Amino acid sequence: MTAMRNRADGSRPAEPAEPDQAFEGQIREFVRRDVAQLRRPPQQPAQQQVAEPDAPDNVNALIWRVSGASMEEIDRVILELQGVRDMLRQEGERVTREVAGYASLNHAANTAMKVIAESLAQWKNGATLRPPAR
Repeated sequence: MTAMRNRADGSRPAEPAEPDQAFEGQIREFVRRDVAQLRRPPQQPAQQQVAEPDAPDNVNALIWRVSGASMEEIDRVILELQGVRDMLRQEGERVTREVAGYASLNHAANTAMKVIAESLAQWKNGATLRPPAR
């Protein structure tokens, strides 16, 4: 990850130069907002102070929130790719059946052509061997 530097006046640049930097900047802002909320003191009356959970629990919750959307997207893409794989397998099987059908039809056509060629050759030879009838 590349770090974004503050401007001389202390503000951050509006748009990073590269798309990856823009995405990283959005993640950084998201984490910064979440961490800032975790650092704020609770807004409760003094009598009802609640003990804060341990820091590792906060970090785990933060990591789950940040990575949750990415994990869901990865799961969705995996399911979609599995569906495409199944469709491609089915289409491959169908194409294999079609090619086998065409090969069988081609073989039958070749056999028929040979039979027809032999019959024509016999007729031609038979016509030349016999004298014409009067």
